[in-house]
Amino acid sequence: MVETYARPRFGEPREPKNRVNPGSRLAGLLDLVAASHLRAALFLLACGLVLFLPGFFNIPPIDRDEARFAQATKQMVESGDFIDIRFQDDVRYKKPVGIYWMQSAVVETATALGLPRAEIRIWLYRIPSLIGAIGAVLLTYWTALAFVTRRGAILAGLIMASSVLLGVEARLAKTDAMLLLTVVAAMGAMARVYLSWQRGEDPVRPPWSWPAIFWTALAGGILLKGPLILLFVVLTVATLAILDRSATWLWRLRPVWGLMWLLVLVLPWFVAIYWRAGDTFFTDSVGRDMLAKFAAQESHGAPPGFYLALFWVTFWPGAALAGMAAPAVWRARREPGAQYLLAWLMPSWIVFELVMTKLPHYVLPLYPAIAILTVGALERRILSRSWLMRGAAWWFVIPAGASVLVVVGAIALTRQPVFLAWPFIAAALIFGLFAWWLYEDSRAERSLLNAVVSAMFLAIAVYGIVLPSLTPLFPSPEIARALRNVVCVGPKAAAAGFHEPSLVFMTGTSTLLTDGSGAADFLGQGSCRFALVESRSERSFAARAEAIGLRYNVANRIDGYNFSQGKAISIAIFRSEGTE
Repeated sequence: MVETYARPRFGEPREPKNRVNPGSRLAGLLDLVAASHLRAALFLLACGLVLFLPGFFNIPPIDRDEARFAQATKQMVESGDFIDIRFQDDVRYKKPVGIYWMQSAVVETATALGLPRAEIRIWLYRIPSLIGAIGAVLLTYWTALAFVTRRGAILAGLIMASSVLLGVEARLAKTDAMLLLTVVAAMGAMARVYLSWQRGEDPVRPPWSWPAIFWTALAGGILLKGPLILLFVVLTVATLAILDRSATWLWRLRPVWGLMWLLVLVLPWFVAIYWRAGDTFFTDSVGRDMLAKFAAQESHGAPPGFYLALFWVTFWPGAALAGMAAPAVWRARREPGAQYLLAWLMPSWIVFELVMTKLPHYVLPLYPAIAILTVGALERRILSRSWLMRGAAWWFVIPAGASVLVVVGAIALTRQPVFLAWPFIAAALIFGLFAWWLYEDSRAERSLLNAVVSAMFLAIAVYGIVLPSLTPLFPSPEIARALRNVVCVGPKAAAAGFHEPSLVFMTGTSTLLTDGSGAADFLGQGSCRFALVESRSERSFAARAEAIGLRYNVANRIDGYNFSQGKAISIAIFRSEGTE
């Protein structure tokens, strides 16, 4: 007898509901947490913390974007000016103020609670990103509930939580994890409105909660990263309008009230910054930052196909399953649920592939759609054709490659094999191997769960142990520590040849970024001053010091590697002994 189901949603299982559970303890755990929404949310929260917290507190500031964001926030806190955005004396108008306000609130709270030196603890500035990443995982679960079963929604949340790209962004004090939260909230609310229209539900009294979430998320996204969030929404709406030959469902989003609410949320700061800086913010943010990305900006150009190639790493461990699900997703493309998710995914992906400037995190807001589409195919048990099943090996390839890379890198940089990480690396390899060997179409979720556990052990090894041990990659904290140990009050510094934002963040906003000659002049202007001179600038420093009769000695020397520029560095810390 053929089983039939009333609901046509993409992701609805096509086998009897009393199917045999794929025997595995991990699958049994999934059954337990799928018993209620509260259990599911707590489970995803716990998994998110396990995946995101390793290294969160002890990885030093990362150059350059994270350190720039943190330093701009630090200056807000120092100055008490929460309207203007600056890096030292230069305006920083590439992004709106949202993330700076969030980071400032965390730092101010920590200071009020008595945490010493809160302003230079980079993990405080990362807390909004952690909240954004975990929130995005929970909202992926919530969004997926409109398309798949509760069990499937949990799997979609796990795929997002364990993805390599979100794991990176959760540990960086930037906008992208929090932007992801706003995008998923907006797209999840819009999905419910669209699907209710497709099902012919009563248009007179739709819930107010969906439009409220949609317009609030839209406002949050605009305050975080300007109009970028509109790209995802507008392209999705336009694609659906073309496919359905109608967009009347948009009235269910209550656009008049929604636009008024959006303006109430976003206009005050935009008016304030216009009052302060005129049109400089808008020309810098929209003209020099956003529109400039259509050309290869800051040497980040790449050909079309870049994101597709990178996807197999950045979306691991979900990437292997997504590849096997692709044929099933394409066959279901005319179903309302799949159509919505593909409209969310494909037009924006094509735009990003065509734009010249490419950075891995640009496509992060599209990953929840891929996760839900993948789970939809998984629930139907029509994941792959036989030749695609070979992709299951990818669950082992990534932890194997990453393990070799981090161990070799640690030995090359520190001459230490980081033995502490090896048990976790071994566990990651074992679970990755299980995910590969145990894969079958009928038990794909068992392999996925093993791959998620592999990702957890890999996160502990790479982020929690190996990266913090690579001190040569992070010279700024070593320099700051050396300056704190000097015997004088209020040391001031000038840097020549090493101008990374992390140095300003760690050593103070007043740190002068100059050349070798300028560092010598700075050193001769008073006591308790230090010149941080990279070896390539030492000749000009010495020549100027001789010319002005400056006597100095080397207080310390720090060797490291500037990964932003891809070269080894050696920084001498010079201290003045006076002039002749």
